[in-house]
Amino acid sequence: MINLSILGSTGSIGTQALEIAKIFKNRINITAISGNQNIDLLEEQIERFKPKLCAVMDVEKSKILKSRISSKTKIVSGLKGLVEVASYENSDTTLTAVSGMVGLIPTASAIKAKKRIALANKETLVAGGSLITKMAEKYEVEIIPVDSEHSAIFQCLQGNNSKNIEKIILTASGGPFLNRDLKYLKKVGVDEALNHPNWSMGKKITVDSATLMNKGLEMIEAYWLFNVDYNNIEVVVHPESIIHSGVEFIDKSVIAQMGLPDMKLPIQYALFYPNRIKNNLKSLNLFDTGQLNFLRPDTDIFKCLDLAYYAVKVGGSMPAVLNAANEIAVDKFLKKEIKFLDISNLIEKVLAKHQPYAIDDIEAIINIQKWTDQKVKEISL
Repeated sequence: MINLSILGSTGSIGTQALEIAKIFKNRINITAISGNQNIDLLEEQIERFKPKLCAVMDVEKSKILKSRISSKTKIVSGLKGLVEVASYENSDTTLTAVSGMVGLIPTASAIKAKKRIALANKETLVAGGSLITKMAEKYEVEIIPVDSEHSAIFQCLQGNNSKNIEKIILTASGGPFLNRDLKYLKKVGVDEALNHPNWSMGKKITVDSATLMNKGLEMIEAYWLFNVDYNNIEVVVHPESIIHSGVEFIDKSVIAQMGLPDMKLPIQYALFYPNRIKNNLKSLNLFDTGQLNFLRPDTDIFKCLDLAYYAVKVGGSMPAVLNAANEIAVDKFLKKEIKFLDISNLIEKVLAKHQPYAIDDIEAIINIQKWTDQKVKEISL
């Protein structure tokens, strides 16, 4: 029996994880959940899964939820509540499925509590990769990746020595603006950026996919997860999203993981690892799939990918600044305060203003968030 805490149970990954829990109700016990503001959905989840603990990031919403439920579920709030869910004593596994830097402190708390981590929050490793990986090693905690690409790489490495990796092949769908030129992108709006051709995801990650920043963040995450030099992580645009990523070994053999674009597969794999469990997901039919295509990313148009490579090359605090600037820029775009192409321009200007330094603790990352927020206010586009 897996006793599971879910950080972000109302989001895309969290709701799909709960769908898996429904199917495997005799093998997964939902002990704790969290959400931001969607208390209607949290109320439904409490009724269905009977968790002992629920955190609501919004303090006022938590009070409303507490007044509405009749169960024995304890309601907590704010960042302190997220930490309580992440490190809940009756859980053995924590699925970190919140979006953004809010996941860093709860994930660190879960590691210190020696919970197995199913990681679907890439910002945690992008901003705090050195700290988090050292912490996981110290507390002897497994970090199992949930992102489809990192899950694919992780699966390809089973039975293989990671020292024999020649190159990681990180696939990208290309997002909704594949093959579009700058003239077209100058006019696109929020609705177009959120219209992903293959995946159903949250708003922030969908915009990141449209800018290719998502792939840049995943490259940095792979750098920390698999201890591979960033020069040996190659991004390949694969519009069909059938090959989820692969590994080339020193003997030039390439192993890739394939499947239909469905996040339930990597979620299930992370929860049950190292076991594979039969499910009712749709099988990949190669006859129906037909041709697979592979393209080089156009970094002249989609600058975010190159900015991510620059940030990890510089190292230190620069990836944390990249991540923070991107979160702010995407939020501004979603609020229609800036245009689509302004996202990469804003990030580039913030990086140019930063003098990198070593990250020694989580407090340093929090300070970077504050510094970045201030610098964004000083920049005109």
